[in-house]
Amino acid sequence: MIRLDKYLADMGIGTRQEVKKYIRQGRVSVNGKTVKSPDIKIREEEDKVCFDAKEVAYASYEYYMLNKPSGVVSATEDPTEATVIDLIKDKKRKDLFPVGRLDKDTEGLLLITNDGQLAHRLLSPKKHVDKTYYARIRGIVTEEDVEAFKSGVNIGTDEKEEWTRPGLLKILRSEAESEILLTIQEGKYHQVKRMFQAVGKEVVYLRRESMGSLKLDQKLKPGEYRLLTKEELEDVTDENAERY
Repeated sequence: MIRLDKYLADMGIGTRQEVKKYIRQGRVSVNGKTVKSPDIKIREEEDKVCFDAKEVAYASYEYYMLNKPSGVVSATEDPTEATVIDLIKDKKRKDLFPVGRLDKDTEGLLLITNDGQLAHRLLSPKKHVDKTYYARIRGIVTEEDVEAFKSGVNIGTDEKEEWTRPGLLKILRSEAESEILLTIQEGKYHQVKRMFQAVGKEVVYLRRESMGSLKLDQKLKPGEYRLLTKEELEDVTDENAERY
């Protein structure tokens, strides 16, 4: 059970103080009866709560798959830039955050949730969660690059080396502008771009295709999103998900 004012604040109706004012103004009903006490207890799964005659259903957790577009930052808020949270127009929770980050100019799969435990498990280096990216590369990607990535490459500086874990590089097209898929299990700053810089090439387009068992829905255009399906949620929370 949860206090009425917290219930409404969690669902984004307003701050706790604003919600208390709304309740005292008689704008909130529980099971069809107007209530004016902010501290009454609500059974989240059973009671029907309405604000201004519109039902406010409670959601403890929300899970959205977003196809992140270029030009949007992976943050909960930003004073000057549009954020990935701004794109989720019909969210119930006000405590959503992106699981990990994609660079501003990178597109693709981003999980938006308020489930901190799931986020920690997906991002923890100890879990070795696969992250697969599609990229277009300026330069001819070779089998030597495949072998280099398989061993790990130095993305550091002359003064300080920084070696990556092994990555699985698959060449889709090898020309002046190559196409590849790269699977890694880390999330270092600008990692994919720096890995190709380390072998003398440049990433000109980058899109994340998958994270663990979660795969980008190809029907989602950049900027579009949807709730995870029951099956996707079960798979992504499975501690025994396959790893390569």
